[in-house]
Amino acid sequence: MSKIDEIRTFIKEEALKFGANNEKDYVERNNTGNDALSQGGAYFGFISPDEDNSGPYHDFSLTILPDKDDKPWLVCLGIGSLGFKNDYELASFPGVRRLFFSLISSKGYCKTSFIDIENGLPRSFLAKLPHLKNTLKTYSKVLPACEIVEDPTSVEGKKIISAFVAGYAELRKWPSNNEHRKAKTTAISAVKKEESPDDEKDVLNLILSRKYVVLEGAPGTGKTMLGKKIGEKLNAEIFFTQFHAETNYSDFIYGIKPNLNQSNLNYQEQKGIFLQALQFAISNPFKNVLLIIDELNRANLSNILGPIFYLFEYQMDDNSVNIEICNGFSVKKIPKNFYVIGTMNTADRSLAVVDFALRRRFAWYTLKPRILETKAFFKDDFLTFQEIFYWYASSEELNLQPGHAYFIANSKEEMTQRIRYELFPLIREYLLEGIMLKAKEDFNEYFSDRIKDTLFK
Repeated sequence: MSKIDEIRTFIKEEALKFGANNEKDYVERNNTGNDALSQGGAYFGFISPDEDNSGPYHDFSLTILPDKDDKPWLVCLGIGSLGFKNDYELASFPGVRRLFFSLISSKGYCKTSFIDIENGLPRSFLAKLPHLKNTLKTYSKVLPACEIVEDPTSVEGKKIISAFVAGYAELRKWPSNNEHRKAKTTAISAVKKEESPDDEKDVLNLILSRKYVVLEGAPGTGKTMLGKKIGEKLNAEIFFTQFHAETNYSDFIYGIKPNLNQSNLNYQEQKGIFLQALQFAISNPFKNVLLIIDELNRANLSNILGPIFYLFEYQMDDNSVNIEICNGFSVKKIPKNFYVIGTMNTADRSLAVVDFALRRRFAWYTLKPRILETKAFFKDDFLTFQEIFYWYASSEELNLQPGHAYFIANSKEEMTQRIRYELFPLIREYLLEGIMLKAKEDFNEYFSDRIKDTLFK
């Protein structure tokens, strides 16, 4: 049996395992004759069952570009040369790109937009496959996701091809039972790039190297809690403040305010939390100090920081100019034992935009919703939300996914209350603001099932 015949048989077996019935779920295409292999244009795979057995076709396909020798093949999510007929909306869902991007290694390529059929593959990628030059010249514009397979009949090669078949099965909704879904998930997981950061370790290393860090993320991702844990790891004296719209320079650094406790009007100095923390750090050089600024972007940062903005250069040298903090007290640089963690809520769209000058002075770390290994964590509810956001959310909307803290409860009844009085109003507000509109029916189905209520009556 030739390699092509072996892989043709293999992908049909995998499709069956993922729930496909070849009579109704796909049309097999095979253009691997000697002329196509020698002159270019050879391919085989699956296309939509709505298409004909031959000739140009529409919509997404599973496309494999073979080679007649022992050189690498290309496995792809393809698009018919006629463009889109039924799959345009599907192609616009961010989750489709996220799915196939997760299957691709550094050798492969994934377009930034799957509805783009005007631009071809980059020259740097084409240069990796000179033996497929003629074939790629024909199909370059309609291959949104590609992975190079060094040896398609090897264990590793078949693992990659199986993952692409599973991804295509997800698009076509082939799985119809738990066995199919489990097989599909297993095949994708075998090659999927998974992010499993150790937030506590990563942020600790980051603050030790950069000193000033902003933790950003949606509500419920544990930003403030992590900041306090970092303080404990540093064995630091922790100073805490929370910004709001009325916070000003006098509140945060230094000001003069009237003393209302005396009959005669007089004024007294007021040291803000920054000055208190800074002076403590200077007076205790062998003790770490951590200033936590919660809700950093709720205030006008330029007005609050004033002249001390210059001090937040983590590599500032000792020859810098003196910065006067208050009358009789100035510094050239922030001491080495002084650290700052700010937190920023990415879901609050009414907040001030942080300017580039501040971004340059701080390191930025994004906290994402994640699964917690605790009995109090309602994993199924969390995964439902994660899947909906993964599939429908734009890059900006992905920052609005409710964090894992929303799914912690001591009982089923408490979790139901959280869904009804926290998650339900939050998602309804998103939809009213035009956020996640394509996911409306998925959310509606979830809430109808969990709390017997619908978002819009």
